[in-house]
Amino acid sequence: MAVRALTFDCYGTLVDWERGLLRDLRAGLAEPLAAADEELLSWYADAESNAESGVFRKYKDILRVALAGVGRRAGADVRDPDALVKGLPEWPVFPDVPHTLRALSLNFRICVVSNVDLDLFLQTQKRLGVAFHEIVTADQIESYKPQLKHFNEAIRRLAVAPDEILHVAQSLYHDHVPAKTLGLRTAWIDRRGGRGGGATPPPASDVKPDLTFSSLADFARHIIPARTRTC
Repeated sequence: MAVRALTFDCYGTLVDWERGLLRDLRAGLAEPLAAADEELLSWYADAESNAESGVFRKYKDILRVALAGVGRRAGADVRDPDALVKGLPEWPVFPDVPHTLRALSLNFRICVVSNVDLDLFLQTQKRLGVAFHEIVTADQIESYKPQLKHFNEAIRRLAVAPDEILHVAQSLYHDHVPAKTLGLRTAWIDRRGGRGGGATPPPASDVKPDLTFSSLADFARHIIPARTRTC
């Protein structure tokens, strides 16, 4: 079956969220903060996933709770509870993203599925250089990946069969496991260069993406000429 639509994770795949997180975690926590970068990211992964697993709350609240959780692990007071909320719209977009998304949007229907509030994503979208055909955010469906609601909603809105969708994402935990569960094919944009850890937990089960690339630009060079073939 040919690919008719692409779904994308945003933060971690299109946006360098680890760089943004590190900047804003350090801005939000009181000095001295002796923890190394990878340690902070690991603590954030735990704090965010724990916050998202309970009763639904908007992502702005998740960011505040996660910041406080990292502060407890680091033994540091929170000096600005909204540091992550204020910083997220300015998290840097990976350099290969704007021109690549524009090229992909000319060849496929594109949809973003993101664990953020819609108003936060719309601020980011201004710097992504493209208008998505569909946008599915956590506050719209009151759920967080790796739950399945994002993907079910994307399938419904795109009105195509699951095996006609290719999901493009960095996080094995948040994206590849649930997408594969529903029959979507997946492309792993391995932004961490094979290094595990970072700001996402390990996947709950073994998962094998159908395709693996080090950048979105490499993915596009593969998928655009191959549009009429199965991936």
